[in-house]
Amino acid sequence: MGKLLAICTSPKRGTVKTEVPSAVLTPEWGIVEDAHGGNWHRQVSMLSAEKIEAFRKKIWVDYGAFGENLVIEGFDFRNLPVTSRFAIGDVVLEMTQIGKECHNDCVIKQQTGECIMPHEGVFARVLTGGEIHVGDEVTLLPALENPPLRAAVITLSDKGSRGEREDKSGPLIVEMLTAAGYVVEETMILPDEAKALKTQLIRMADGRQVNLVLTTGGTGFSPRDITPEATCAVADRNVPGIAEAMRYHSLSITPRGMLSRGVSVLRGKTLIVNLPGSPKAVQENLEYILPSLEHGVRIAAGLDGECARK
Repeated sequence: MGKLLAICTSPKRGTVKTEVPSAVLTPEWGIVEDAHGGNWHRQVSMLSAEKIEAFRKKIWVDYGAFGENLVIEGFDFRNLPVTSRFAIGDVVLEMTQIGKECHNDCVIKQQTGECIMPHEGVFARVLTGGEIHVGDEVTLLPALENPPLRAAVITLSDKGSRGEREDKSGPLIVEMLTAAGYVVEETMILPDEAKALKTQLIRMADGRQVNLVLTTGGTGFSPRDITPEATCAVADRNVPGIAEAMRYHSLSITPRGMLSRGVSVLRGKTLIVNLPGSPKAVQENLEYILPSLEHGVRIAAGLDGECARK
């Protein structure tokens, strides 16, 4: 059980959040009249009151100084899993991301050299709306039984990122994952740049804690094809069998299947798999691995135990 110590809002982005005694929350926006709301996964930001108190030993900061909407006592959000759900009166919030990159113009970071929001702040979406008040009790709800697996899809394409080419592979992957029972949390198109891809892979695995990330594109021989290298750079463990199986299957269709450099790895509990760039190859490869993929993903997430054929 926790307690809501402060509600902070700002009417414009880039302005300091100030305390208000109550707020109305909606699934369509988040906190009504707060500039950071919207139809996305970061509707409401939250910080543990205990983390703010520890920071205040260095320099005094008012509630809202880190850009947080809700200051809550009694929970160490950083050590709770994404998808944790909280009830505040009639309102139900679901954690969607841990941490975020600190803005260059962050006043707190300029003054102290550090900001706790990137490490300790969490974000949530509103599942059930209602009105909340300072002093309300906050309850951690029981975890859902057998929740759906969560995924993200990243397309690597210089032309696609500039809007010069329609992305057909990304939507196809989303369609196939959805049909297989996954919830696709995010999709994006990135240029073929290692730094951008590494940043997003780390965010998906560490911040959003999705079970599966599928990339498409950037696995060939072109100098701009950097997907395998960027993927390996963020990996904790190698999972070569999946990539090898896709190449084996592709070779039964075309000898050029041997030219794919895609890899498959684990970062924490998140499985990352590189798919080819063409829609035809995406469908052929994903159809081949999807039936076996779920068991591996569930083992990595701690949802299934290892099994051996007798």
